[in-house]
Amino acid sequence: MKTKLAAILVGAAFSAATLVYGQNAAGTDKSSAGSDVKKAARTTAQDTKKVATTTAHTAKSGAKTTATDSKTVAKKTGHATKTAAKDTAKDTKKAADKTADAVK
Repeated sequence: MKTKLAAILVGAAFSAATLVYGQNAAGTDKSSAGSDVKKAARTTAQDTKKVATTTAHTAKSGAKTTATDSKTVAKKTGHATKTAAKDTAKDTKKAADKTADAVK
């Protein structure tokens, strides 16, 4: 039983030593936390600028397309309205003629 406990303690010590060494090795780079924050802020600012430019371009293109589509729809609607008005006028004239004939 004591041998098993000793083996467990040795294994735990080796695991702890590995973790401590890994923590130490990661901290040997020359950059500091302050410079990392500055780099992240600069990168974020550049990315935001790129996204804003792309969004503006997309919005401008969308506005042009919408304007063109609206113009086309307006033309088609005007044509349909004109055609409907002509048909209504013809039907009204026919109805008036039939009414006049019926009254005679």
